[in-house]
Amino acid sequence: MTRKIPRFLAKTLLILLVPAIIAGCQLLQTLGEMPGQEAAMRYEQLPYYRDGYFQAAEELPFYPEKISGGGGKSWWRHVFDRSNAPKTPLPMVPLTASSFSNPPSELRFYWLGHASLIIELDGLRFLVDPVFGNAAPIPGIVRRYGDAPLKRDDLPHLDYVLITHDHYDHLEYATIRALRKRTETRFIVPYGVGTHLKKWGIPKERIQEIGWGESIRAGDVEIISEETLHFSGRTYDSRNTTLWTAYVLKGKDNRLFISGDTGYGGHFREIGERHGPFCLAFLEIDAWNPGWPKTHLFPEEVIRAHRDLGAETLAPVHWGVFDLGRHPWDESIRTIQTLAEKENINLLTPLMGSCGRQLKNQFSSRRM
Repeated sequence: MTRKIPRFLAKTLLILLVPAIIAGCQLLQTLGEMPGQEAAMRYEQLPYYRDGYFQAAEELPFYPEKISGGGGKSWWRHVFDRSNAPKTPLPMVPLTASSFSNPPSELRFYWLGHASLIIELDGLRFLVDPVFGNAAPIPGIVRRYGDAPLKRDDLPHLDYVLITHDHYDHLEYATIRALRKRTETRFIVPYGVGTHLKKWGIPKERIQEIGWGESIRAGDVEIISEETLHFSGRTYDSRNTTLWTAYVLKGKDNRLFISGDTGYGGHFREIGERHGPFCLAFLEIDAWNPGWPKTHLFPEEVIRAHRDLGAETLAPVHWGVFDLGRHPWDESIRTIQTLAEKENINLLTPLMGSCGRQLKNQFSSRRM
């Protein structure tokens, strides 16, 4: 009997070790890869890159610990605390690939939840910050409130994927991997983010990196990268080794603004003066927190940013899917609705999955 115990233990350890090794390798893949020295040398010529890191226009706090409502140690709540989530599933319109027109329309969008969008402009279709799972590298952390209205496998034809930055709630490993075989789809990303995509199997010929103030022409649409007040990183050590950006889409008759993640600053007025007027501005409204000021827009700042941009219609994004800001899931959107009505702002809040072609408010006012 004593001879069999070590063999039994060895088999047990092997059974436990193999899945752990596989899971560890998958986790390392999900983390992505930081830009190498060659890329860093190219970025040195940029005015907003210094000593190996991209620089925000203002110094941002690095998750200070002892501030009410914030703090780096609070991430455990993403595993155990669901008190901010809705009590029942949010209403949505299910989508499949057949839900979309062929060819894409002149102006239409679908909000897929949080910051994920499908935008059709002048016959091109753009997929923005696609995340269909959780917003962390490990399952079970930063879980969704519910399923997305569209599955990865049901995505329609895509001309371009736009990524604003490499945080997990904006750049998802599984989705990028799923798009590898779509050879017709190109990726436009901020400087450094292309390194993640190449590691995950996207050929470099399909990736175009872009920096603030630079533009790319796609058919009749000009895609312009603009400054935001935020930061980047998929690990503690990779903070600000890649760039973060907003996007301006200039079509033949319509101009759209996609804020990405950002705090409030003078960049909104400057962007409005350079590129406005916008018919539609997609502005992030959620995840604000006193513990990390300047990195997201507080509700009152959303209204100010919309005014600064000179946009005709406000479409709130970055809400309704993840608990990131330590406030109830509907606090941001309800506050925005109240402020927009007071300020006489045209607010467009379609249900997840519904077509945002018609400018009308479809958000359910009932409390979940």
